[in-house]
Amino acid sequence: MRKRVWYELEGIFKTNLEKNYFIHNFVCKGKEKMIIRQPAVAGMFYHLNSEMLKKQIKSCIDHKLGPKRIEEEKFIATVVPHAGYAYSGPVAAWSYSRIPKCNYIILGPNHSGFGSRFGMMREGAWKTPMGSVKIDEIVTKKIIESCPLLEYDILSHESEHSIEVQLPFLQYRFGNDFKFVPICVMNEFPSFDFLDECKAVGKSIANVIKKEKKKWIIIASSDFSHYIPYEDAYSIDNYVIDGILKLNEKDFFLRLQEKNASVCGFGPIAIAMIASKELGAKKGKLLCYKTSGDVTHDKTAVVGYSSLLFI
Repeated sequence: MRKRVWYELEGIFKTNLEKNYFIHNFVCKGKEKMIIRQPAVAGMFYHLNSEMLKKQIKSCIDHKLGPKRIEEEKFIATVVPHAGYAYSGPVAAWSYSRIPKCNYIILGPNHSGFGSRFGMMREGAWKTPMGSVKIDEIVTKKIIESCPLLEYDILSHESEHSIEVQLPFLQYRFGNDFKFVPICVMNEFPSFDFLDECKAVGKSIANVIKKEKKKWIIIASSDFSHYIPYEDAYSIDNYVIDGILKLNEKDFFLRLQEKNASVCGFGPIAIAMIASKELGAKKGKLLCYKTSGDVTHDKTAVVGYSSLLFI
């Protein structure tokens, strides 16, 4: 029923902006004062119960593949995985054990194919079992007004997990006392035309947050190779990661093309690389790379996970 309504809306409105203005102001506003995005993957990717979720995140930190302790660093952006915590949680914990308290731009790939190519929610809050975190409406408005590629869009975020799974880690560290800006990116083939669009988005993000008094960190959500043999994943992913660490987005895309690498968040990573350089980053730093095979010991078809910092 819900999807049929979306399809009907697509036929009525000329642009996603018109459609989402209607949804925000006439559909959602009549039901509650604040738009609350409900969790889409709680109970699947991570625990549904708040206390169990806290224990799950602590176990990711303490895991044999995890960082073991909290040790904050100064950095501009980070790349983190977005699989179920049982698989990628210990790798994600490396970035979240280093992250300081501030506000966050969270970029994630659009796996569903619904919604805008570069979709932002402009207001409201996202709920997890650990509470609700508010969107920074002012910064969202500034970013979207600075780049015509960006659109207000609820649909791209409705069932997408890549941004959602980052929030409990931040809530574990800092409670709900931070704000964020979610940007969902519809990846295309890693062409240089798409890279040009990523450059426009990345520079717009950087130009806005460099003027903010409050510190912002960019989080790019991505897994790496998908469902290939263990040895192949290590070889391909580390070749691709080497390009990322150089903060050379063109070389990164060339390596993706050369290896036909199934990195689902290459758009968010490229945007984070570009924005980070605009904000003064000089290099990348690899904190951890592992695969699902390192957790399950089934190495026939694995998914790669990485925690990286741009400093």
